[in-house]
Amino acid sequence: MSKRWTPDSWRAMPVQQMPEYPDIAELKDVEGQLKAFPPLVFAGEARKLKAALAKVANGEAFLLQGGDCAESFEEHSADNIRDFFRLFLQMSVVLTFAGGSPVVKVGRVAGQFAKPRSAPTETMDGVELPSYRGDIISDIAFTEEGRRPNPQRQLMAYRQSAATLNLLRAFANGGYANLENAHRWMLGFVKDSPQSSRYNGIAQRITETIEFMRAIGITPDTQPEMRSTDFYTSHEALLLGYEEALTRVDSTTGDWYSTSGHMLWIGDRTRQPDHAHIEYMRGVQNPIGLKCGPSLDADGLLKLIDILNPQNEPGRLTLIARYGSDKIGEHFPALLRAIKKEGRSVVWSCDPMHGNTVKAGAYKTRPFDMIMSEVRSFFEIHSAEGTHAGGIHLEMTGKNVTECTGGARALTEADLRDRYHTYCDPRLNSEQALEIAFLTAELIRKEREAKGPRVYVAAE
Repeated sequence: MSKRWTPDSWRAMPVQQMPEYPDIAELKDVEGQLKAFPPLVFAGEARKLKAALAKVANGEAFLLQGGDCAESFEEHSADNIRDFFRLFLQMSVVLTFAGGSPVVKVGRVAGQFAKPRSAPTETMDGVELPSYRGDIISDIAFTEEGRRPNPQRQLMAYRQSAATLNLLRAFANGGYANLENAHRWMLGFVKDSPQSSRYNGIAQRITETIEFMRAIGITPDTQPEMRSTDFYTSHEALLLGYEEALTRVDSTTGDWYSTSGHMLWIGDRTRQPDHAHIEYMRGVQNPIGLKCGPSLDADGLLKLIDILNPQNEPGRLTLIARYGSDKIGEHFPALLRAIKKEGRSVVWSCDPMHGNTVKAGAYKTRPFDMIMSEVRSFFEIHSAEGTHAGGIHLEMTGKNVTECTGGARALTEADLRDRYHTYCDPRLNSEQALEIAFLTAELIRKEREAKGPRVYVAAE
C-alpha cells in the first residue's frame, strides 16, 4: 500500500474488473474532458451524509439504500426517476414511523452504470465477446462493436447523472416530497395489496399520527421539513479512471472528495487490500461502503477497516453484508463479534439481493421469501450479539416489472417473461419493495421494543 495517496496512485496497483480500452489516446482525451467538468455533488453534501450515517452507526437512525442494479441510457426518463423517488419516499415513511427515528435515504442512482462480472467474456451461438459491464463501458447488444469498451460512454454517463441529480433535487426540495403525499401514495398501495390486512395496522397508526400532528398545527405549511427531504446518491466505484477525473480538492478543508456521488462502495470482487480499488477509496473523504461476502473473514475485514477508516471516524464506513439466506448464519456472526470486540464504528447494512440469485429457465431471479429470510436473519443475529441492525440495501425499481418471484401477488417463474426488463440482475418491483419496507418495519419495531424505552436527560 502506497504511503502517499494521490487521485492517481491507484494506477500503480494491480486492478480487477476494469475494461481494456483499445484506444488509449481516446480514453485519455475523455478523462481530460471529465476533469474540466463541474462536480456532480459537493463536499459539503458528502459531509452531511457522513454525519447522518454516524447517527446510524450509533443506533439513532436507519439507512435505506436502493435502486437499479445498473442504470441504462435507454431507460432514462423523467417518469422513471419520479416513480423511483416516489417509491423511496413511501418506504421511508413506513420505516421512519416503525423505528421512531430518521431514515437516511441513499439511492443507487445518478452514477450506477458499471457492473463487475463473473467472467470477462460470454459466448452466444458459438460467438465469444467481452461481457457487458454496464452502459458506461459498453452496450448490452451482443455485437462486436457494441461490446467494444468505448470511452465516449463516460461522457454520456456524466450527462445522464447530472440530469438525474437535477430532477432529484427538484423533487426533494420542491414540494413533491411532502410527507402527506408520500402517506397518501402508501395508503393506495395498502388498499390494492393482496396482503392489505397485514399492513393495515401500521398504515392506520401512521394516519392517526399525521392527523394528530395536523390537529395541533404541525403541517407541511407550518413545518418546512415536512415538505422536503435529504436524498443522496451512491454507486459502486468500479471504473477508476472516471472516478479519478471527478476527484476534487474541497476548498474549505483541503481534503479530496469524489464528486461523482455522495457515497461510493467497493464490491465483493474488488476489495483486495493491495489492489487499486482499495487504494483509490482510502484517499477520498466521502462516506464509503464495503461489500462483505462469504469469502471475507474477520481478520481480512479488520485489515480493510484499518486501511479505509484508520481514524475510526463514525459514519465513514458502511459494511454491506451480502451472504444469501443459507449462508448468513454461518459467516456473519464472526465478523459482527470481531468488529464489536475491536470497538470499530461502522454501519451494518443488509444486502439480501446478491446472495439469493437463482436460475429459472432462461432467467435469473430472486425469490421474495429468500430475500426476506436473509433480512430476518440479519436482525436476529444483531439481536443475539447485542448490536444494531443499521440498514438495508436493495436492488429495486419504481416500475411494475416481473423479475423477482413471490411477494404478495405471488409472482411465479412463469410470470418472469411478462416484464423482465433489467439490464443485469433482477430487481424488486414497486410493490415488492414496499412490502420489504413494511416487513422490515416490523423487525425494527421489535428491535426497538427489546431495547426498552429511550431515556432522555434534560440539559442542565
